[in-house]
Amino acid sequence: MSNQIEQSGSAPAAVATADDRPHRKLRGTLGVWGIVFVVVAAASPLGVIGGPVPLGIGIGNGTGFPAIFVVSTVIILLFAVGFTALTPYVPDAGAFYSYIGKGLGRVTGFGFAFVALISYLTLEIAVYGLIGQGAQALFSSYGLPNIHWGIWAFIAFLIVTALGHFNIDLSRNVLGVLLIGEVAIVLALDAAVIFSGGREGLSTGIVTPSEIVSGAPGLALLFAILSFIGFEATAVFRDEARDPLRTIPKATYLAVILIGIFYTVSTWALISAVGDSKAVEQAQADPSGLLPGATEQYLGAVGLHIVQVLFVTSLFACILSFHNIVARYVFTLSTRKVFPAQLGDAHERHGSPHLASGIDAVVVAVALLVGVLFKLDPVTQFYTWLAGISTVGITTLLIATSIAVLAFFARRKRAGQLEVSTWRAFVAPGIGLVGLLISIGLILQNLPTLVGGSTPIAIGVVALLVAFFALGAGIAARRSDVTLE
Repeated sequence: MSNQIEQSGSAPAAVATADDRPHRKLRGTLGVWGIVFVVVAAASPLGVIGGPVPLGIGIGNGTGFPAIFVVSTVIILLFAVGFTALTPYVPDAGAFYSYIGKGLGRVTGFGFAFVALISYLTLEIAVYGLIGQGAQALFSSYGLPNIHWGIWAFIAFLIVTALGHFNIDLSRNVLGVLLIGEVAIVLALDAAVIFSGGREGLSTGIVTPSEIVSGAPGLALLFAILSFIGFEATAVFRDEARDPLRTIPKATYLAVILIGIFYTVSTWALISAVGDSKAVEQAQADPSGLLPGATEQYLGAVGLHIVQVLFVTSLFACILSFHNIVARYVFTLSTRKVFPAQLGDAHERHGSPHLASGIDAVVVAVALLVGVLFKLDPVTQFYTWLAGISTVGITTLLIATSIAVLAFFARRKRAGQLEVSTWRAFVAPGIGLVGLLISIGLILQNLPTLVGGSTPIAIGVVALLVAFFALGAGIAARRSDVTLE
């Protein structure tokens, strides 16, 4: 394995010496399940079942939507085959841009590093709008004063910032507890629906071809792919993982499979709870009320209260996960001389990217203040506009990574150094790339709808991502000391 890495290029000696200083190294004891907790929490399972799933049912392909989750899981797994095949050749943390750089070159890699940074940062900020409104609604339902969403968002911000200062193991423990809670309540609902037989019997749309291709299956695929955002962050935590060459591939596959099964079964159960004849109608009339309504019917008032609380904690877990991801992007880019070197220093005691985490917190605080001062609606404006950036950006990163995998192994094959199977190097990532290209086409086609029905904002989203790519690529092109390793 070491020979493989040496053949693919190694970091300059000066950089390797700097990175070997103990205080510059991130430290953690993340195993397979620790990384899975962080990644699955970023996907926000309860938030997906309460948000994108009703939309996929209502304006996608109706009762056939669970089958689309099967399709999307296959697409992401095919991507993961190539992603993990390239992992041994990418010896440092850095996630997508390190992989892209390995296959498509240093300049392109840093261009996408900036795309990744703005995509994850905007998604982290966007979810503060959701948690602000969610907490406002939750506490108001218990008779407390109707406090502005921005206050609740800042309370969550302070807690996230504090946790981000410490070792990743603390965040892992918090995320583990919250994740178990939100998954448990959805599984309880699934079990109650399945054992009761559902309102009209268990849904058959998942195995009925005419239902699967009904309505707008392409739009359904869009919502399904978006529900997986966050799984690819397994490689971000490389420096804090035990035995990363074994841990990262296992965590990636495990996270994708668990998320895919969870979404498929839970969506099928939710449709069964409402009934095939009523699911589309109710999802269109009140998408946000589909999950709470089903929960109250099958788990009673207590179950409804639990879901309302865990929906908020699910959003908190999502924010904490993306905060950790953004901090590590800033940290790694700093060690590679893109940002000031001080931001690449790990905390001497906690082994955390505390300064990078602090910079992230400053940017988030400014964004929240802007949202509050300009009186933006927390969901239809603050969340939707920012989430549009991350949706396009992260899907583009998946596509670029797939292309990089194909390019890298094509060079290895020409040089007679292809050590992995044709399936892992070309077939799986090639098929996955086709699925992702279809997905980005659907996303761009429906982008105005995703950003609140505004074509100018949709154009602005794409322009912003192009500008950030140009900025990163420009820095790398002008400065030879900026390295990928």
